[in-house]
This record gives sequence, C-alpha cells and structure tokens, in this order.
Amino acid sequence: MSVPTPSVGQLDVASDLLALLGTTSTEPRPDVQLEALTLSVAADLPVLLWGEPGIGKTAALTQLAESLGLPLTTVIASVHEPSDFSGLPVIGDDPATQGVPMAPPDWAVRLAEAGRGLLFLDELSTAPPAVQAALLRLVLERRIGTLRLPPGVRIVAAANPRASAADGWELSPPLANRFVHLYWTHDHDVVVRGLGGTWPRASLPQLDPGKLADAVAYARRAVCGLLEARPALVHRLPSSETRRGGAWPSPRSWDMTLRLIAFATAAGASREALSLLVRGAVGDGPGLELLAGLDRMDLPDPESVLADPAGAELPERGDLRQAVLDGVVAAVRKRPEKARWDAAWDVLVRAMETGAPDLVVVPATTLASLRQEQWDVPASIEQLAGVVRLSRRADRAADRVAALTQAGR
Repeated sequence: MSVPTPSVGQLDVASDLLALLGTTSTEPRPDVQLEALTLSVAADLPVLLWGEPGIGKTAALTQLAESLGLPLTTVIASVHEPSDFSGLPVIGDDPATQGVPMAPPDWAVRLAEAGRGLLFLDELSTAPPAVQAALLRLVLERRIGTLRLPPGVRIVAAANPRASAADGWELSPPLANRFVHLYWTHDHDVVVRGLGGTWPRASLPQLDPGKLADAVAYARRAVCGLLEARPALVHRLPSSETRRGGAWPSPRSWDMTLRLIAFATAAGASREALSLLVRGAVGDGPGLELLAGLDRMDLPDPESVLADPAGAELPERGDLRQAVLDGVVAAVRKRPEKARWDAAWDVLVRAMETGAPDLVVVPATTLASLRQEQWDVPASIEQLAGVVRLSRRADRAADRVAALTQAGR
C-alpha cells in the first residue's frame, strides 16, 4: 500500500502559518528579572538562571540576544566531554620541542572570530562533576584550551533544581561561586501578553557617565563597611551540599557584588533588581545585611536635618524613618545645645505630621531626658505630649492584659 506524498503547496502553507506564529514584537515593560539579568550582562559577570523546566529560561536568553543584537551560541553542558571545554590535544610537528597544543572547539572559534556574542551554557545542573571542573576556567578566565574569548562575549547559564533535573547533580562549590544566581519565575501578565505576540524588551542599562566615579566609591564604601563590621562574612562556605551549589560569600563573590552595586547605581536601577543581584551573588543572609547597610547609607545626615528641620526629607519607610529620628536624638546627646535641642523637637513634630505618630514616642522620651535645667520647654512639645501619653497608656493597658492572662493560667 502506497503512502500518499504530501502536497508541496500544503507544506508551503504550513511554513507560512509557522512563520506567523513565530512573529512577535517587543515593548518596553518593567520586568525586575530582566533588569537584573541585563545589569549582570552589562557588568560582564557570568549569570546562572535557576528555574523549573518550561519556565522560559531559554526563551528569555534567546530574546535577550536578539534585543541586544548579539549572536547566540548555545552549548548543552551535559552532552559534552571535559576536553570540549579544556581543549582537545592536537599533535604538532615536533611534540618534544613544541608541546601538544590544546585546540578549542568550533563554537569557541566562531565566538572569537565574531568578537562578541552571548554564550549560553544550558542544562548546567545535569553536567557531571568532571565537566563542571572543566568549566571553571571557561567561566572565570574565558579560556578554552589556548583560546581566550574576547571581552565582547558574555556568559549566561541555565539550570534546573536537582529535584527536577534529568539525572541532576549539585553544582560544585568552585563553579557555583563564579556565578550570579538568579531564580527565574514566570509572571502571569508577561506570559499572557507574550503569547499574544508582545514580549518585554530587553535593553542594556543606561549608565550615566557623570555618576561613574561616585558609583564606584559608593559601592566600595558599602561592601568594605559591612565586611569591616562583620569579618566572618568575608568567606563563609555553607555546610550543606545544596547550599554550596548556590550563592555564598567569598572574596570573589564580594568583588562581583561590588561591581553589581556600582553598575546598578550608575544606571539608576530599581531597588528590587539590586536586591536580586546582591542576594544572587553572596546569598540571602549576607545580601540582606548589605542591603540594610545601603539603606542606612542613603539616610540624611542628622546634622543636616537639625540645620533645617522644616526642609528635612524624612524616609517613608517606618524603619528608616525611625533610624533618622534616633540619629537626630543621638546627635543632640553628643553635642547638647539649646538650639539643637529645640531643632530636634521640630524634627519630631514634622515626623508626627507626615508619618506614623508612634514612631516619635521613643525619640521624644529620650530627647526630653536630655533637657538641661536652664532650658525653656519649646511650644512644639505640646504637640507631642498627647502622642506620648497615649502610647504610655496603651503600654500600661497591654501590661495589665498580659498580667491577667498570666494569672489565669
């Protein structure tokens, strides 16, 4: 029985339909994950995207390469031998005098000839330990055999968690510590709009040339300030195998963090993107400590607040506002003068009028205790007295409820 041959015309129509399905457009749209990814690419740091299968990691990299105009080279790490990354031995005319050179694979040669591109190392968590070891030099030094990839080549990898990877392995600590780890999740609105034909547009961050020097100084001050106060964070290898395969602090990853902060500052990146990057470089714990330190660095100087209480800009976030008020009171305690004491009361009144009144209770109580006998009480205290009394009444009521509860047990 003969099998009918498909019409060539119908295959052409099918090709036209496939082309229409593959035709999409892009639009500028806020996307924190994409912002963090492009910042890492701009900073020339290797990025590792973690996510469940089918989440869109490969599609995001393909779209990124197209948006940036970079040729994309995809290498499935798990199907290669270690020699594919360390170089293949080639026998020359006289190995005894010339040695045996290590020839790079063809994809590396093409990247070097192009001078620029995006090297995508896919399925990294399915690569066996021997292949991961061979990747160390490629990821850190950009060398494959005797070939060095040009500066225009960026490296991005993708991996599935071990539980959802086919024959998955944990990443070795030396390899994991060379990446910025970004955990890729799907955004419902982005997926729906993308399937409708419009995806977010990836673009490199716009660095402000006038901010470069200040951005570097800011990043160095932030990282060095934290490590001076917390020397145990300079290098902390996690105890569990799983956590060793992720982000953790080391001199190498702190250097990456410093670079990321400088780029994010010069580009005016969002706080959310910076948080993803910092925690992706040194881990959640150290990263959150550093981010808290950055918040404190951005707080206004207490002396400038005391000099102009009416024009002081107090943070909206409660914890940061509390830190500013505490700093103002501490400044008065350090140099107690009547004019400074009065100015601090004006600051507390402004804080009460523009934010949560309960934040001024502790600073007001402390500031009142700093009054010297010859100082007249400013009129502004009357505006705060009700708040302090109400807070104390609430505290006493809470104490009574706690005592009754304890007695009833």
